[in-house]
Amino acid sequence: MFRPILRASPPGTCIYSISRQVRTLATKKQHSLPAAYYRGGTSRAVFFKQDDLPHDRKQWAHIFRSVIGTPDPYGRQLDGMGGGISSLSKVCVVGESTHPDADVDYTFIALGVETPEVDYSSNCGNMISAVGPYAVDTGLFSTTTTTTGVCGSQSVTVRIHNTNTGKIIHSSFPIIDGEAAASGDFSIDGVAGTAARVQLDFVDPAGSRTGKLLPTGQIRDIFDGITATCIDVGNPCVFVQAAELGVPRDMTPDEITAHPDLLLRLDSIRRQAGVKMGLAETPEKVPGSVPKICIVSSPTNDARAREQNQTAEQVDLVARALSVGQPHKAVPITVALALAAAARLSGTTVNEVTITDPVNNAGITIGHASGNLLVEAIFNKNGEVNAATVFRTARRLFEGRIFWKNES
Repeated sequence: MFRPILRASPPGTCIYSISRQVRTLATKKQHSLPAAYYRGGTSRAVFFKQDDLPHDRKQWAHIFRSVIGTPDPYGRQLDGMGGGISSLSKVCVVGESTHPDADVDYTFIALGVETPEVDYSSNCGNMISAVGPYAVDTGLFSTTTTTTGVCGSQSVTVRIHNTNTGKIIHSSFPIIDGEAAASGDFSIDGVAGTAARVQLDFVDPAGSRTGKLLPTGQIRDIFDGITATCIDVGNPCVFVQAAELGVPRDMTPDEITAHPDLLLRLDSIRRQAGVKMGLAETPEKVPGSVPKICIVSSPTNDARAREQNQTAEQVDLVARALSVGQPHKAVPITVALALAAAARLSGTTVNEVTITDPVNNAGITIGHASGNLLVEAIFNKNGEVNAATVFRTARRLFEGRIFWKNES
């Protein structure tokens, strides 16, 4: 039974009207929409069909914040579907294609955890691995055209147009009875167990936001006295070396967070780079999600490298990435694409620390915070990136209706 707490009131105050107002506020119904929740690579996101959302995109921000539970001063997002870290604070919108070379449109939205930021400025390579399966599972993509594989297995290729960058990604994966397969024998570092493999082919990934492979026009730049390489493949990225920063090559995300000034230094470099890359006019206006920044170093053969399976015989370089101001638990796929490209460009901060004889001729093997990742990059005779390929897994976790509250 509702029992309002009564306090001493000035003469003439109407207690009845106050309690009536409280009851009115308490009985406002929530809104809801059809939605789904997917894991893609080492991330998770809430998925919406674009046609289910309001036509006026100005209304999207409040819906997304309330659904994810942002902003949360406690940093946990307990009142929403977020998980308190950047890789779990995401929304994907999928709809009919507006591009002649694609089957569906995909818009990625990154949300702040403790801040109200709703950021459309970047792409998410991990969540792309779930876009194709979502399109199949929801009927946005017809499975009438399939490819027959081993033992009669069926697979499809969904051509995805990322509206954030204008780039095309081909997603190929198996299907079972018209649905995206979840079970399989493929595993990725950072995710427990095995699942069906999703192959992602990024078509012409360079210049995603800036239109240039090297947005500053240089292989190397100096920010706060630190040498950096600014490159745009998949997403605009900034690469700095652990040795020049004076920090260990193999720091864990918790160690990066606990460092007294490393996050502040990296954010200062990132914001200055964002201005020089043409992403904003001032450091204060640089988006939270791009450019990404990543610490790189050469692998070693010490005890910790052996413990992490990131020796010089196992990986070509070591990377520790940040995403929306937080150390990433693994590595954003778009950062991995940029790393693979930068590793091939002579003179970059990445090239300088990359093993010259790759451990796998198929591409660059990156040691990240949760394991290792192979990225295949295809270059033409002019040294331009024609395509890049990575392999991920994805899974539908739930579908139904998702609720959000009225604005107070």
